[in-house]
Amino acid sequence: MAKPGLSVEASQRAVPEVRLAGRLADLSLGGQIWVLAFWPLLEQVLAFCVGFTDAIIAGRIGDGHDRVAILDAMGLGTYVGWFFNILQGAVATGVMALVSRATGARDSILANRGLGQGLWLGIAAGILSLVALQLGIPALIHAIQLSPEASRHAEIFLRTLAISGPFSGAMFAINAALRGAGDTRTPFIGMCVVNVVNMSVSSLLALGPAPYGGHGVGGIAAGTVSGWIAGLITVSLLLTRGDGFLGWSLPSLRLHRETIARILRVGSPQMLEIAFMWGIQAYSMHAINLLGDGNLGAHMLAIRVESMSFLPGWAIATAAGALVGQYLGAGSKEMAVRSVRLCWKIAATLMGCMGIIFIFARDHLIAFMAPDSSVLQHLASPAVLICAAAQPFFASCIILKTSMRVAGATKIVMQWSFGSMIFYRVGVLWWFGQSKIPWFDLRVVWVVFSLDLITQAFVFAWVHFRGKWLDAKV
Repeated sequence: MAKPGLSVEASQRAVPEVRLAGRLADLSLGGQIWVLAFWPLLEQVLAFCVGFTDAIIAGRIGDGHDRVAILDAMGLGTYVGWFFNILQGAVATGVMALVSRATGARDSILANRGLGQGLWLGIAAGILSLVALQLGIPALIHAIQLSPEASRHAEIFLRTLAISGPFSGAMFAINAALRGAGDTRTPFIGMCVVNVVNMSVSSLLALGPAPYGGHGVGGIAAGTVSGWIAGLITVSLLLTRGDGFLGWSLPSLRLHRETIARILRVGSPQMLEIAFMWGIQAYSMHAINLLGDGNLGAHMLAIRVESMSFLPGWAIATAAGALVGQYLGAGSKEMAVRSVRLCWKIAATLMGCMGIIFIFARDHLIAFMAPDSSVLQHLASPAVLICAAAQPFFASCIILKTSMRVAGATKIVMQWSFGSMIFYRVGVLWWFGQSKIPWFDLRVVWVVFSLDLITQAFVFAWVHFRGKWLDAKV
């Protein structure tokens, strides 16, 4: 039999050679991807709507210079929220890797134990995020060098947002276990609740009539906290039904050192990677903010537009991760490789199409989030145009890195992604900043970011075809 990393003929076959358990059992590979990606895609659409709504609300609080300050503050808030989610996602990756392999091996006891131990680790990661943010807010704002008005708004937003840490951490872990077991519908329902509550409460507290409204960016953050609490309650209750592969049980909730160690063995390198990555991102924000008032807010608006491409990309990456874990658990490296490559093709095609949409619709999308702001429009529009060209490479990064992480090869991902980001997002940006080049602006920053993604795409393609990531232990 050909090696998994080199099998071309096998990648063309539609029918899996290994039969998985549950709802994936009798489906073709394309059908399995569709079942696993459909609900996460809808989930991402809702998540995009929440971020889009937050940007719209922020763009309608205040006017003139105050609006620019608020959007700069929300730009910092966007990155901190990203750090929250991905730090807790490191635990979720370990949980998904363990549960998906246990599901592939049809070991329900280990799968449920992964769910229970993942819950405690998710809460712990959330508490760590909460404490770190509450203690580090003054230093963070000082490092970014926001204007005094933007700093005031940022502190209000971040101190409230930090409260969501334990709730989002727990929900991330539960959702990861469900996805690893092949159930992507229950996490979608939970995220529906998160998003609806978030949008409703944020709109009411920020823009609503007295006595409820008028809380500004603090109201937006309070809506986020309320959403995570409501979502966690929802998925926890749905798991009590006991009609799926996973469910709550007292034995699975008792602390189990071996299971915790297995989850952390996968998640710890990613957590370390993300901690350093966020330091790199903080430096990038500092460099962007030094370009002048409005640049950080425009950067945030460009990211909100680009996040539309995450919708299909992340959904398909979820399917790729679940299938890799289950097929490796079932003992088939060949099927794990085939699933990744098909997901890779689909994601690159869809995200490439999203890039074309960005080219023609970018100005309308930016104007919708920040109406009557010619400064932000002028700064953000070229950034979106640049990111449009990088979407197929971004898709490659999302699919390949996710599949390797769930396979347990988080150290490999950490080494290569960290190295590329240090070179481009610290070294190159520092050189431009020190050189005092007159044409160094937000457009150049986004070109540097795109070069980082292109480099990582080629590197992880090489790692994928070598095939050593398939031998990682969970």
